[in-house]
Amino acid sequence: MFVCGGNIPQLEGNRIQLRRMQAEDSRSLFECWSKQEVREYSGIPELESIDAATEMIQFLNALSETEDGVRWGIVNKQNREWIGSCGFNTWQLEGAYRGEIGCELSSLYWGQGYMGEAIELLLQYGFQEMGLHRIEALVDTRNERASRLFATQHFQMEGILRDYRHTDEGYHDVHMYSLLVRDWLLEHMETPQ
Repeated sequence: MFVCGGNIPQLEGNRIQLRRMQAEDSRSLFECWSKQEVREYSGIPELESIDAATEMIQFLNALSETEDGVRWGIVNKQNREWIGSCGFNTWQLEGAYRGEIGCELSSLYWGQGYMGEAIELLLQYGFQEMGLHRIEALVDTRNERASRLFATQHFQMEGILRDYRHTDEGYHDVHMYSLLVRDWLLEHMETPQ
């Protein structure tokens, strides 16, 4: 059975690396989360300082120790820059074998395929290492960019969860996207490696 216990393994893609976030990522996290276009539909908080970003990194890393979540920093392998984060916000093994993923990327890197590569690494880890049967993503219905991303990754949009998230603006609906392990395996058998 999968046990996280604070272990955040390094995952390697072609252009990115997913790794445990570190204190030296604080400035990049602060700059990323300070941009309204990044926070707009994600529900992530605006950080007041680089110190607050350092505290956020400590909080996110601690989630893996209590097995309440696991978050990776996304690093561009070419220039070693932190460009975003992604991970499992929650998961349940026995009785469900499902997990929910979340992600954000610095707007400087939008539209270049980095998040698609990060999602693929999450899917591989979730299905092969964690033993998940179903991976979900909750996307604000106004977030067309994220909806396209998950559709490209072969997630199915199952419906709308009404007034699911509360923000300073009020309640917002989200789309429920999911991908099952059998669909992911079928896609990988059809795609030449």
